[in-house]
Amino acid sequence: MKGTKSYLSKTVEELKPSGIRRFFDLAAGMEGVISLGVGEPDFITPWSVREAAILSLEQGYTSYTANAGLMELREEIADYMQKSFGVSYSPQNEIIVTVGASQALDISLRAILDPGDEVIVVEPSFVSYVPLVTLAGGVPVQVQTLKENGFKILPEQLENAITGRTKAIMLCSPNNPTGTMLSGDELNAIAQIAEKYDLLVLSDEIYAELAYDDEYTSFAAIREMKKRTILISGFSKGFAMTGWRLGFVCAPEEISQAMLKIHQYAMMCAPTMAQFAALEALKTGRSDVEVMKKSYKRRRNYFVQSLNELGLTCHMPGGAFYAFPSIESTGLSSEEFAEKLLLEEKVAVVPGNIFGESGEGHVRCSYATSMELLQEAIKRISHFIKQNQKA
Repeated sequence: MKGTKSYLSKTVEELKPSGIRRFFDLAAGMEGVISLGVGEPDFITPWSVREAAILSLEQGYTSYTANAGLMELREEIADYMQKSFGVSYSPQNEIIVTVGASQALDISLRAILDPGDEVIVVEPSFVSYVPLVTLAGGVPVQVQTLKENGFKILPEQLENAITGRTKAIMLCSPNNPTGTMLSGDELNAIAQIAEKYDLLVLSDEIYAELAYDDEYTSFAAIREMKKRTILISGFSKGFAMTGWRLGFVCAPEEISQAMLKIHQYAMMCAPTMAQFAALEALKTGRSDVEVMKKSYKRRRNYFVQSLNELGLTCHMPGGAFYAFPSIESTGLSSEEFAEKLLLEEKVAVVPGNIFGESGEGHVRCSYATSMELLQEAIKRISHFIKQNQKA
């Protein structure tokens, strides 16, 4: 028998492990750590949602559902998309319920990419985007944004990255890790480029519920863009349902049905109990979302202002629950800053370079934790900075 490693796919073998995981593992072995690293709400899933899941079990709903998900849930998603974002989708053939937004993204890419097709990834970007493009046989083309522009992609940057092999643009607004949210006008500019070069747009809208200052615009709602958009969303962030692993993807029928082929072979269906929970979340959970959103906004205002007062300059994020301050004033790299802060002050943040080269010089801080812990974290960061002043 050959060595076990020789059986591995070259693509997988060359794939880098998630940079976030190393810091999670490091922090997990320490006591008294304040974690600003994890990208999940500190709220528990609303009781009405949990109760609906329990009831579904009591009623014996423990079998598979349709591949694309419960029709009742897809109808509710269609109603939600129409009422919240003004986009109309058919629950029969344009919506698939998935195992989290991550699976939605995976089947989207596998459905549209042939080997060598290029996907423009606007960075800093969520850690899974580039690997998922690669695993689908595509070629990720990373386009860097600048802090001077609030980490917003400029139209000319997009156009310069387009080649004859470009098939799609991947967007995330509000963004993970920067919290940057694109306005309707900015999305319109991207839409014109997508139209001009006949490109698809994968729009990750998992943080759409967490837009704090301005009205949220779905990319699919822009004129003529629904036919070019694969819209990815889910319940993890807005509805505080990370552990339920429930997402969905909306796309034109031909793309949606191609995705369904992959979904039915790989996953059969999303967990039934979680689907009933998501159904209840859409029916009755919006008031809970508003309460959580107001709380995040208060924390954002405090945390970002405090970072700036410490000299860690940070733009005001328009959505999600991440701050992305510059740590350049300390003279440390992102990795050095995050590791030293964890070891010396027991505050866990994520190095910005993990999200792409343009993230170097920054760290991602999640403010989805209590105000008391945020205040303590700021005290510790302040002490850390004083101890690590540039010579």
